[in-house]
Amino acid sequence: MSFVRNNWYVAGWSHDFAAELVSLEITGQRLVLFRDRKDKLSALEDRCPHRLLPLSKGKKIGDTIQCGYHGMTFNGSGVCVRVPGQDNTPERANVCAFPIVERHGVVWIWMGDPALADEAKLFDIPELSDPNWHAHHGGHLHIKAHYLNVAENLVDPAHVSFVHPTTLGNAASENVPVHVATEGEVIRAWRWIRNAPPVGFFKEFGGFTGNVDRWHYYDLHLPSTAVIDFGSIDCAENCAEEDRDKGVRVFAIHFVTPLNENETIDHWMHLRNTASGESANAKIDGLLEMAFAEDKAILEAIHEEEQRPQSRRPVRIAIDRGPTVYRKRIREMIEAEAVDHLGEPVAPVFVDGNT
Repeated sequence: MSFVRNNWYVAGWSHDFAAELVSLEITGQRLVLFRDRKDKLSALEDRCPHRLLPLSKGKKIGDTIQCGYHGMTFNGSGVCVRVPGQDNTPERANVCAFPIVERHGVVWIWMGDPALADEAKLFDIPELSDPNWHAHHGGHLHIKAHYLNVAENLVDPAHVSFVHPTTLGNAASENVPVHVATEGEVIRAWRWIRNAPPVGFFKEFGGFTGNVDRWHYYDLHLPSTAVIDFGSIDCAENCAEEDRDKGVRVFAIHFVTPLNENETIDHWMHLRNTASGESANAKIDGLLEMAFAEDKAILEAIHEEEQRPQSRRPVRIAIDRGPTVYRKRIREMIEAEAVDHLGEPVAPVFVDGNT
């Protein structure tokens, strides 16, 4: 498996989880999520320990899930609280419970060793709590591709000129070099395009008609959360890099969640320093959805081709520095995790949600 287990992954937005049972998959593990009567969200292994029917095929009763086959019932901590027809509960009847946190309207699940789950490791940036910035939860883009390819795309400004020529890029940036910094915990790739026509996004949203200075900063937080800081400002302002807030500035945040080796969900949202309101939300959503659909088509075509026999290794070029470092760090993170005797990551163990 090529997944980092000991990390938080996004399951969706808080409003995606209401009274009903929700089944989903993360890093090859099937989960069932549900809220109790106090609105607390729980995440359990989606498999009854008796005959292995997914618990999501059962029903919620109060603060518990009842298996739809023989009625074994489990609370939000995974403890079996009822076996119909007998008074005792088998010692091995419990199911795995996964640490879960809601913050900024985002639902996070820890997929590794519960003892190592640390809320201090949850992704955060100051703008999410800044009242001067407007946050909007966008959509969930299902991509039939390996998550490493999806994440690599999010530390690669160079593709914008060619994949998004009418939305986020144009020909003016084709030969502008990409800078990469890999020293810290975050891999950053960036470039400025000076005194160039505005791209389609900022023609629509920023109202620019003359030439602008525009930027792309791609920050990849391991294992797979990306912040794309992009914006434009009238080139007459001669904007310094640290003064980007003076322009129209948008953060597209991508929480890339691996479902399995062949499928990925990109949970995306955006932050902006201007234009609050639902009409602006809808307009930006529409523009970003066009661009992300372009990425999806490229990534799925690459994944399909990767499944075919290969006669040679892919060529690497100068713009691949960020993705190359990313792959190396992911390998190091996986190797650093505890493994069992088969060389596979250790599965989550049962945790008591009350401790």
